[in-house]
Amino acid sequence: MTEKLASFSIKNWSQDDQPREKLRDKGKATLSDAELVAILIGSGNREESAVGLCKRILASADNNLSELGKLSIKQLMEFKGIGEAKAISIVAALELGRRRRGGEALERKKITSSKSVFELMQPLIGELPHEEFWIVYLNNSNKVIQKNQLSKGGITGTLVDVRLALKIALEVGAIGIILAHNHPSGTLKPSQADKDLTLKLKTAGQSLDIKVLDHLIITESAYFSFADEGIL
Repeated sequence: MTEKLASFSIKNWSQDDQPREKLRDKGKATLSDAELVAILIGSGNREESAVGLCKRILASADNNLSELGKLSIKQLMEFKGIGEAKAISIVAALELGRRRRGGEALERKKITSSKSVFELMQPLIGELPHEEFWIVYLNNSNKVIQKNQLSKGGITGTLVDVRLALKIALEVGAIGIILAHNHPSGTLKPSQADKDLTLKLKTAGQSLDIKVLDHLIITESAYFSFADEGIL
């Protein structure tokens, strides 16, 4: 009986049928709802695989994730193979999904000028004692998709991975990017290294239709904009 139960564990499935590996190798969009939930629970019961069990659980909720999210821990535990730990994992994951939807509903900040970039980034890097390089990723409406720290270094400078910067842009679907870094020394004059990096990112982005819209040097109370100064 133990051997039969073990056979339904995801790790014992053929590789093509393992949802964890499928997500890793083919991407999250290729998985069905049942496969995603199956990753959470890891194994089914003596009669059915994790995916089979999750299909049955979803069917009880009219194959609707919102309805599934309304089920209590106790209700989920009524399904054979779903103990308290698995039920809690399902409830927690669906609650995260609900909160994410709520977060996405918030109005994204729109970048309308170099000043709006400064207002966005100054609280993050304006008063740091070391240098950090960030990229702001924008959609086609110039609204912020996300912002990422690309590097962190000493006050003498920092290294930036151009490939990583553009990889993230492609992953989040950014149309434009804005570069920003701080000068702990307080100087607003761009160095030759600042200019070279800007050109490097601009040239690399052009081949991917990703436009570098600006590069800001930020201090505690002021900023320098490459775009405003006409040197982008």
